[in-house]
Amino acid sequence: MAQAEALRPEHDLVNRGISTVSVDLKERAGAEAVRALAARADIFLEGFRPGVVERLGLGPDVLLERRPALVYGRLTGYGQSGPLSTAAGHDINYLAQSGALHALGTPDGDPRPPINLLGDYAGGGLVGALGLVAAVLEARSSGRGQVVDAAMVDGVALLTAKLQGLRTAGLVSDPPGTSYLDGGSPAYGTYRCSDGRHIAVGALEADFYAQFVSRLGVDVSHWPDQNDESQWPRLRRLIAAAVGRRSMREWERIFEGTDACVTPVLTFEEAAEHPHGRERVLFREVDGVLHPSPAPRYSRTPSPPPRTPAAGDTDTIEDLLTRWKPRDLGETEER
Repeated sequence: MAQAEALRPEHDLVNRGISTVSVDLKERAGAEAVRALAARADIFLEGFRPGVVERLGLGPDVLLERRPALVYGRLTGYGQSGPLSTAAGHDINYLAQSGALHALGTPDGDPRPPINLLGDYAGGGLVGALGLVAAVLEARSSGRGQVVDAAMVDGVALLTAKLQGLRTAGLVSDPPGTSYLDGGSPAYGTYRCSDGRHIAVGALEADFYAQFVSRLGVDVSHWPDQNDESQWPRLRRLIAAAVGRRSMREWERIFEGTDACVTPVLTFEEAAEHPHGRERVLFREVDGVLHPSPAPRYSRTPSPPPRTPAAGDTDTIEDLLTRWKPRDLGETEER
């Protein structure tokens, strides 16, 4: 938390492009200002623990009465119901509670969280945003809004849908790190090169695997079959020895233009400077900070280039009330 609290505004990239107004919700005037803004909005989003906004006079019953077509989003860790709904938590806790963290482990190691990408941003932010957009589209058809209960633990569980099917089919099993997609297969994992860097290999399909091993520069005629799970430890050692003979950049050149599904494990800066990263403008440097470009890409209404997040308030309530006209936000009258 100390690192997050010390983060300077220009480094808080998730707030770029956002208009900011500070409001004291415990003051009657502050809460009323938010109610006035919500009466003109398509979406109201809050991230407090259950019951907090109701005590502030900003619950869904209050806001939906003023604007029946409002989509009321509630983004939390554990959701609006259940024994854990009021519990504190972080990304790692939601992964653990959903079962996903267990699947990120290795046979002889501890579960390791993928930074905070899976719970906070994928299962929480992205799944929640999709739900809000879907609810807005429905509201424009029906004229009626609703509450969207977006819990990070729910979103992470949803992201494991493919995994659940593979588990039931017997293609993924415990312990973690012993199956095709979790690093168990020698054809799907990372390998250390002679310079200490790594390449990522995703040569699961037979054709891709054949292209991969044919370019390793060693005799593979005596190697075990890639699908013989009993021989996976031996096959991994053989591949590791072959890969360890060359540098990451050498392997990048060897596999360039092939379907072997081999890529260098790049740093963020290297990803930005890679020919593909440059052409796609994967990242942009803005005021000395590496910004990921907006995604996805729109053909008719492209997103503006990223800019430095503003420090402090960028608007006032009066500015927003003047700027936000109901006619700019879609249909507002109940049908």
